[in-house]
Amino acid sequence: MSGSIDWALAEQIAARISGSDPFASSYHRHGMERDFEEFTATAQVHVEAETGLRSAAGPARARVVDRIDWVRANLASYRRLLRPLLQRMEDRLDGPAAVLSGKVAGAELGALLGWMSTRVLGQYDLLVLEDEDPEEQDLVYYVGPNILGLEKRHSFPPGEFRLWVALHEVTHRTQFTGVPWLRPHFLDLVGRLVDATDPDPTRLFTAVGRVAEGLRTRTNPLQDGGVAALFATAEQRDVMDQVGGLMSLLEGHGDVTMDRAAAADIPSQARFARVLRARRAQANLATRLLQQLVGLEAKLAQYEQGERFIEAVERVGGPALLNRAFESPEWLPTLAEIQAPDRWITRVGATSAA
Repeated sequence: MSGSIDWALAEQIAARISGSDPFASSYHRHGMERDFEEFTATAQVHVEAETGLRSAAGPARARVVDRIDWVRANLASYRRLLRPLLQRMEDRLDGPAAVLSGKVAGAELGALLGWMSTRVLGQYDLLVLEDEDPEEQDLVYYVGPNILGLEKRHSFPPGEFRLWVALHEVTHRTQFTGVPWLRPHFLDLVGRLVDATDPDPTRLFTAVGRVAEGLRTRTNPLQDGGVAALFATAEQRDVMDQVGGLMSLLEGHGDVTMDRAAAADIPSQARFARVLRARRAQANLATRLLQQLVGLEAKLAQYEQGERFIEAVERVGGPALLNRAFESPEWLPTLAEIQAPDRWITRVGATSAA
């Protein structure tokens, strides 16, 4: 066990939940690897032409994985990202308490990643560290079984659908490699969240108070970020709002770009968009509760809120006004501005006029 998370247990539980799939050893994998190598390169050309951003990191690299490989890649990222926090917790905990907390944390993380591995189609790994193997970083992942399952279930044309998925993930890579300050700014926000985290038992009383306030006002205390938001300090909640605003912008930008770029080559893209948006919204009561607890429901809302924000901004000032958001961190919309675009338009417009 390293730090306060039993990583081996996390992988074991994730593997059970993600299920066994013959994809890794099937002929589908080789065909999909060839397709995504081609479509990822094609997507980069279209995304750069659509957004005006130019990647400073060279050609995007694709990696087709099965569900457990996606889980392992995310566990590796979490280990790198949480290293400072886990060291502090390891210094504070010792003996049986450390073992128990590590197993609980590992089980929770494994269950979450295992469930998510059955849903995610692709992901850009934005965490790049100089002391890590460069061949294992800056990759665009595609989860083969999930993509193949959707293609079969909805009779999607594979060539069109795979290019369409590649457009979204390559847009995220282009955002982080084409805007020089964006990656360090995002990692700084995450670092501030990690640095401000303190395993203080008194946080429980604060969380209970927020639940009680939610009951009193008939609001859902989990809707803005799940359990993590309940236990957050005022400083952390401020940073979480900044992260929420940024991710809403990036997710909305990704969705808009994938629908616009290469539109002539993807005549089925409107149908793809309808199916995936319906897929995001479909959830039974148990699933919706889980999504709220882990903050995933708030993340899913980022797609829709981000798209509405972009549409509102472009109605007023076109792409030129939207591009102001990528000029510097101070012009990024806050979560409140994402939800009320006129606020951001007024702030940026007033500054432009000045």
